[in-house]
Amino acid sequence: MPHDPTADQRFFQLTTRDFLAETVPIATVRALAEAGTGFGRDWWRRGAELGWTAMLVPERLGGGSVSGHPMTELALVAEELGRGAAPGPFVTTSAALAGLAGADDRFAEIVGAIVTGETIATWAVYEPGMGFAPITGSVTGTRAVSSGDGFRVDGVKDRVEAADQADLFLVTATSDDGPIQLLVPADAPGVTVSPSWTVDLTRRTARVEFDDVIVGADAVTHTGADAVTAMRAQAGAAALLTAAESAGAADRALTSTLTWLFERYTFGRPLASYQALKHRMADNKTWLEACRATAFAGAAAWDAGAPETAEYISIAKSYVGAKAPVIAQDCVQLHGGIGVTWEHDLHLFLRRITLGRALYGTPEEHRRHITDLLDTAA
Repeated sequence: MPHDPTADQRFFQLTTRDFLAETVPIATVRALAEAGTGFGRDWWRRGAELGWTAMLVPERLGGGSVSGHPMTELALVAEELGRGAAPGPFVTTSAALAGLAGADDRFAEIVGAIVTGETIATWAVYEPGMGFAPITGSVTGTRAVSSGDGFRVDGVKDRVEAADQADLFLVTATSDDGPIQLLVPADAPGVTVSPSWTVDLTRRTARVEFDDVIVGADAVTHTGADAVTAMRAQAGAAALLTAAESAGAADRALTSTLTWLFERYTFGRPLASYQALKHRMADNKTWLEACRATAFAGAAAWDAGAPETAEYISIAKSYVGAKAPVIAQDCVQLHGGIGVTWEHDLHLFLRRITLGRALYGTPEEHRRHITDLLDTAA
């Protein structure tokens, strides 16, 4: 968490923590996984009432932050969601709002419905077999071609979060005039959603096919340079919040392991008394604090509008993506045989971290992005 959170931020964080502990404890997370539903819509609306969806949205559209530092406050929520392996479309909704909040007021009603949790919007950006386009520069195969007074959308998107429960897709595509982003209703003719398997039990993705999907001109949110700017904002929000979520999951795994080391005895001594294990835990704690520091440094840069924000975000996503899995894997090993059982909770946090490493830019992709940014600056 931030080195010096305000009283309002601390209250916001603890309110989120208490809400998650009450409504989606680990037993409920497991039940949601077994039921085949990633999250409950009523539950998501209650989370929206706490302010989860409001931070990046101007007050005139129904949003507003707790203390004027919206990304820092979103990162606090993301950390708590990771700490509880909680469900919900938090990251992808925040990414969509990061783009829509910068569009004109034509989308005020839609943004308002997303903020209240009545409408679920998700960002459809990944192409099959391709990396994260906003930072890799991959050319999207999804096309939006002018058709009458609107556009015809054709293509396939995969790794679309919460697609099976989404009402709207913010689709990144290519038009004759360059990059374009459009809002496509999930129930539009020609849209097919096929849920796909992910290692996480509740943070789910799907493949979405667009086959001659017709939308009006009023569905276009951004074109050309504006679309590129919006995509960068969306990519930054998604990457940063995923990093904060993974840091929270790693924190929960390390905390439970520390308790285990003090409670578990061998040869008449607690495991925590062995020097070799102390060294491993010290390394893990150091890496964890660095994960949190980089994530919140990126959030602070976003809030301050710093010119190096994109670099800070990629630093956070690459570092957390590299170290959080190491921390979680070591926690599993330190538990011995019980750590690899289905009944133990550690795998829930390892799963969340593993998916978070892959989504919205892998460590390798973000390191290349940092190199590109430094090269451009030079």
